[in-house]
Amino acid sequence: MIDGVLAIDGGNSKTDVLLVAADGTVLSRVRGPGASAQTVGVAASAATLDALVRQAARRFDPAARAPYARHTAAYLAGVDFRREQEALTRELAELGWSTEITVENDIFALLRAGTSGHGVAVVCGAGINCVGVAPDGRTLRFPAIGRLSGDWGGGSFLGDETLWRAVRAEDGRGPDTALRPAVIDHFAVSSVADLVERLHFGEVGRSRLQELNPLLLAAASAGDAVAREVVDRLAKEVVLLASATLRRLDLLHVPVDIVLGGGVLTGGDQYLLDRVHAGCDRAAPKATVRVVDVPPAVGAALLGLDKLGVGADAEHRLRGSYR
Repeated sequence: MIDGVLAIDGGNSKTDVLLVAADGTVLSRVRGPGASAQTVGVAASAATLDALVRQAARRFDPAARAPYARHTAAYLAGVDFRREQEALTRELAELGWSTEITVENDIFALLRAGTSGHGVAVVCGAGINCVGVAPDGRTLRFPAIGRLSGDWGGGSFLGDETLWRAVRAEDGRGPDTALRPAVIDHFAVSSVADLVERLHFGEVGRSRLQELNPLLLAAASAGDAVAREVVDRLAKEVVLLASATLRRLDLLHVPVDIVLGGGVLTGGDQYLLDRVHAGCDRAAPKATVRVVDVPPAVGAALLGLDKLGVGADAEHRLRGSYR
């Protein structure tokens, strides 16, 4: 067992596992598929994570056996309610990876990756979510389970919105848009209606609609009015999440960091980011908005190192290894 942390950032589409010594040295790292318990179930999620953890441990020491580290910091997509947290904590603790374990939503790893531990983080990946932690420890976040919990946005949602507008442009119910030929070209179909039929019969997976997100952003940047309507709404939603969190934590008028993460926000699309920055400047003029510059797995590891009570040198070493 190493004197250090087993860190897991488990998203919907990928999982990163780091084995990190107490001085911040990365001993091994592994990437594998997403394993959200909401999607595959608790047992299957734990099995996937266990395989990745064992792989990471044996990359460092081929003879490694559990326990592998003093603390496990598992920050996972789909841990939205206490009962999900408790179920996964029980399941993962039984695997014996470490003497202590923390299981939480992956949004906390994003926040720690971009800050010292307090501020606001907004993620837009497969879904959309936000968390805020005040300097006094008060915490606020959202259930983030889609429209059922009031959400608007996320990669899956935006893919559906893009297709919806392309369908209506083709059949005359909506204005023409560059999204229509972009969808046809991307999926190599004869028409948008052809794609809809293939989706209906399972010949094209519904999850592939997330592939349309870069096309949506590109069309908005190029001036397409229909695409801009969607992207403008997304930027507004990001600002709403951040500002509502700051207001409820009494941080709206004080200097604070707002960290952006997830594939949609970290893709570097300037049209989207300009509108997020402008909206945050209006709503929270003392806040500093930035895109996270290290992977959320680093945030998971930092949260684990925080639990061990190590010094700032370890954080500098860990961050430096990714820059």
